[in-house]
Amino acid sequence: QVQLVESGGGLVQAGGSLRLSCAASRSIFSINDMGWYRQAPGKQRELVGAISGSSTTYADSVKGRFTISFSVDSAKNTMYLQMTSLKPEDTAVYYCNAKKLGNNYWGQGTQVTVSS
Repeated sequence: QVQLVESGGGLVQAGGSLRLSCAASRSIFSINDMGWYRQAPGKQRELVGAISGSSTTYADSVKGRFTISFSVDSAKNTMYLQMTSLKPEDTAVYYCNAKKLGNNYWGQGTQVTVSS
């Protein structure tokens, strides 16, 4: 079982930055894959970026602006999403995701609102 808790969302002006955090109940090194998704009102949930092993992928819409990272200490269990040059179209609820042994785990989500 993996529990995920996101934080760091809020209201920011276009061009600004935010850093989201995802605290996992297990060491991230025991999890197969982790990533960030988002869901805007009236739209389907979409992948923002994900890490699997040593490979990181990002949606085309966020490449060059968003970066996923982890706490350096393996005893800690936090994944981050650094978001820069934010745009109004980045407004959404952002969810942390973890996959382990064929199971899919989600956090409760954190709202990000970008004003123009």
